[in-house]
Amino acid sequence: MIKIKGLSEIKVEKIKEAAKKIMNVGFVTATDQADIRKKVVSISTGSKNFDEMLGGGIQTMSISEVFGEFRCGKTQLAHTLCVMAQLPRAMGGAEGKAAYIDTEGTFRPER
Repeated sequence: MIKIKGLSEIKVEKIKEAAKKIMNVGFVTATDQADIRKKVVSISTGSKNFDEMLGGGIQTMSISEVFGEFRCGKTQLAHTLCVMAQLPRAMGGAEGKAAYIDTEGTFRPER
């Protein structure tokens, strides 16, 4: 960053310190990690058989990738998971919120 015009060594150090405070990167004890993992919830896919194959559904606090051929159900699964994430836990949900990011401009709310 020092090579960027207008940033002195002092400014770069201040930026780095501010970034460290925001990112909170560092050592995590096994006990702390175990406590974090206790907060993971499995969201139902809407299919008992599929949930069983996945070990209980799609886990929160992680990134899951779904791929397949055209018209195999990827979008429908994404829509279902968005709804399920908001449902009560008793109904297989996570009592949370969902954000749907459509990178192709094909989202149809009526689905």
